[in-house]
Order: sequence, then structure tokens, then C-alpha cells
Amino acid sequence: MGASEKLLNTFAGLDSYKGEWSPTVVRHLVKRTLFGATKKDIEYFLRMGFEASINELLATNYPEPTPPIKDYNPSASAAPDSTITTGQTWVNDTSLDGTLAFLRRSSFKKWWVGRMINQERTIIEKMTLFWHNHFATETNDVSIAQYVYRHHKLLRSNALGNFRVLLKKVSLDPAMLIYLNGQNNNKTAPDENYARELQELFVIGKGANAAFTEDDVKSAAKILTGWRNNNTKLEPYFDLTRHDVTNKSFSAFYGNKTINGVNSVNGGEIELDSLIEMLLSQKEAALFICRKLYTWFVYYKITPEIESAIIEPLADIFRKNNFEILPVVKALISSEHFFDSTNRGCQIKSPVDLIIGLTREMEIKFPSSDQFAINYTLWNQLLSYLSSSQQDIGDPPDVSGWKAYYQAPLFYGNWINTDTMPKRLQYSQNLITPGYTASGFKMIVPAIEYAKSFQRPEDPNKLLEDICSHLLGMDISSAHKVQIKKDILLSGQIDDHYWTNAWDTYINAPGNTSNTNYVNTALINLLKYIINLPEYQLC
Repeated sequence: MGASEKLLNTFAGLDSYKGEWSPTVVRHLVKRTLFGATKKDIEYFLRMGFEASINELLATNYPEPTPPIKDYNPSASAAPDSTITTGQTWVNDTSLDGTLAFLRRSSFKKWWVGRMINQERTIIEKMTLFWHNHFATETNDVSIAQYVYRHHKLLRSNALGNFRVLLKKVSLDPAMLIYLNGQNNNKTAPDENYARELQELFVIGKGANAAFTEDDVKSAAKILTGWRNNNTKLEPYFDLTRHDVTNKSFSAFYGNKTINGVNSVNGGEIELDSLIEMLLSQKEAALFICRKLYTWFVYYKITPEIESAIIEPLADIFRKNNFEILPVVKALISSEHFFDSTNRGCQIKSPVDLIIGLTREMEIKFPSSDQFAINYTLWNQLLSYLSSSQQDIGDPPDVSGWKAYYQAPLFYGNWINTDTMPKRLQYSQNLITPGYTASGFKMIVPAIEYAKSFQRPEDPNKLLEDICSHLLGMDISSAHKVQIKKDILLSGQIDDHYWTNAWDTYINAPGNTSNTNYVNTALINLLKYIINLPEYQLC
């Protein structure tokens, strides 16, 4: 990617963006903060202006989404699910039947796809996926669907809140207690799994300045002993009889701190609070989280210049705001650096950005919300596309999350290989034609309606310019556009009126089947060609 290397020459800092508020700039902001940018999204924020747009994207006053529902019908061999009627939510049911758990985990993942498609104009959906990648768990390992949903709800409700609070809640979250063996951690055999990931992946990282020791992991594991899950009440609890009440000593990296053991029913929380404070007091903690946010929203290459001009000031904001997440995200996405031209179109789209983004940008229609069975079936098809493209939401590869956000030297390039690239193209094209049908309802790109949404669809030059501007992460040459126009919209002709006449005939006589078919086929071929371009894979 030619644009990616230009980042070495990017000197724009964290000062608030003062440049032109243009469709190109708005599109960049929206595509990085939402999954896809519809034309309506771009027009909405363009009218709103810069400051109001940032505030709207960071708003947290949206109502909590309706939880996932029973969209399944257990087979005769499954445990009865008579307490939950079809169309009602299962998230508060106490049944732990394995077959039902499988069906409900599937229901949750389909529901999550629906949430992304029907997202509000807020960064919450993207931040929820960010924290899912950061505090990674796998639904199959957690198994209990109610815990899976509650873990997701925890990440969503704290997505722009306080990191200290989120860290504590995640540490005591039933899903995490299962996933990283916290519920098995006891004084007779301390389990180091969560204690290790807490430092390596969640707070401090593995960088050169993350000099915690194996003994630090052992001491942290002792602090975390005693937490268990009550699978009847579906909540965690602290068992003092399993807790190590001795004092825990840490290395010079943590200032040789000792956290005193507390022999009381509140001991587990008291010691956990002390552990979290110790972790967050390290300079590397704020830097680590800010680097992760930068990689998610801007780019993966953090040069010494970017570390100094962007990451360190963001970390200062993080600390000075008592580890509130929102001020950091706001500073980043409001900055001159974020909007710098070299930081546009430099990310390879994740499968979610690609598939959900296309679904939203083309404004593919779905049934009304009361037709939940069809919607869940359609969302499941998109879920299968995501899974085959190696971003199975709810089930990242492991506790480290998706490789695109941490594995050097490829980073985003991990999304593209000989297996995934043909699938990315195939799935995108399938949504244009032939689409996907469920119970008589077709999920398909409405090519003509999409063209109608532009100001002058009768002008092939303007139409092509507008579509490329909307969909492509980087522009293509004028000569390339001329060739596309000639080959597809003009069917090899050279006169622009060939398309203009066909479009005008469609508008005035849509019943002219042959002409309407020509217009629709030309637009389908145009969209398929554009999404086949390398530039469409960029965001």
C-alpha cells in the first residue's frame, strides 16, 4: 500500500482539526468510527459540522438495545425450552442445558450482526468490537450463553466509560472467569492464566518497557484466588476459604510494592482494587492502551515520531482524566493527525468493515423487526461470511484477539491471503447478485435505488465519480474511470448520451422491460467491478 509508507512523514499532531469540512473528510471520519458510511450518514454529518459531528459520534445516551431472542426450535432430543416462547429473550433464563446453550450462542452472534447493521450514528458499535478484541473471549469456550451475552453487554455499556471500572468488571465477569480459568484459581493451586494475560494483554503489554516478572504473575494470581461462578444465580461470588490471605510482593518494575492480604469477605475486592491501582500506576499502562486505540482507528505503524507526538500526549490525557476512555478517543478522532491525508485509505478493511460496511453503504433492505425469524436467518448468512473471512465475531482466534491488530509485520495484511481474498470478493459480489433469499425475502443490493440516491445519475461521468468517491478507500485515475464508463455504462460506445438516454427512458417508462433490464444490469456490473478493485479493500 503506497499510502501506508507515507505515514513516516506525517507530522500533524493532536491539535483539533481545522481543515475543510468536505464529503471526503466526513467519509473518512464516518468509515473509521462506524461500520461503513451510508450516503445519508455523510450528508447528515456534513450538515452538522465538525464539532457537533464528533460530539454526536461520541454520544452515550442511546437506549440499551433489545437483547437477543429465541429464534430457534429445539429438536425433540434437546431439553425442553418451554419457559421461553419464540421471539422472547432467553438472556435471563437459568437453564444451562448444553444443546440450548449452543442454540443461544448462535442466536447471540446473529443478533450482534443485526446490531452492527442497525447501528445508530455513534462510535459505540466500533468501540464494543474494539474491547471484544482487547478483552478477547470465545463463546465456545465460555459455553454458557447467558454469560456470553452479559460479557458483551458489559463491554458495550462501558465502551466509552472508565477503564479502571471496566478492568475490574471484566476481572470478575463470569465469562472471563471461565475463559481464563479464574473460577478454578484457589490458594492451594493458584492458576496464573488470568494474572498473566491481565499484564501481558490487558494493561501493560509485551513491549520493551513491560518489565514485569514471572514472580509478578504468581503474586497477581494469588490476589485473584477465591472467585467463582454461581451458575444458579448466574453471577460471580467470592469464596474466602479459597483465597490466599498472605501478603503479595512485586518486583522493582512495580516499585517493590507489597499488597497486603485481607482475610475478610471483602478481601477479594479490596486486593483486586489494589492490584488494579498498581497496574495503572505504571507509565506503560496508559501508553499501551493508547497504542491499541491508535492501531484500531488510525494505523498500525507507530514510529518514534508518532509515539512522541501522538501516543504520549494521549496517554497524558488518559491519566489526567482518571482513565476515562472518552476523552482519549475524542482527542484522537478530532485531531489533525487523524484527518491527515496520509492516514486516509491506509487500513485494509476487516471482514466486518467489508461485509457489514457494504450492507449498510448500499442500504440493503431487511424485513421489519417483527419478522425476526427471517432477519436472524439473513444475519446468520452474513455471520457465515465473516467467519469464513476469519473474523468470527464472538470467537476470535485466541485470547490475543485478531492478528491484524498486533502481529508484525503484516498487521492488517493478515486479513488478506490466498484463502480469504477470493472469499472477500465472492461474498461482496454475492450481495450484489444473486443475493441471498430467506423465506421469500431477498437480501440484495438495490442497484437502481442506489444510483437514484446520487444527484445526477443520468450523467455517467458524475454517477461514476460519485460512486467511486463513496465506495473507494483511495481514488482511481481519471483514465481508469473513462475506461470503466465506456466498457460498462456505455457498453463500448463513446457517446455519453447512450447512458443518459437509457436512464431517462427508465425514469419515464420503467415498464420498458428491455431498457430497465439494461440499466439494472449495467449498474450491477459497475458495482461488481468497483468492489473488485483493490481500492475497495481499503478504508
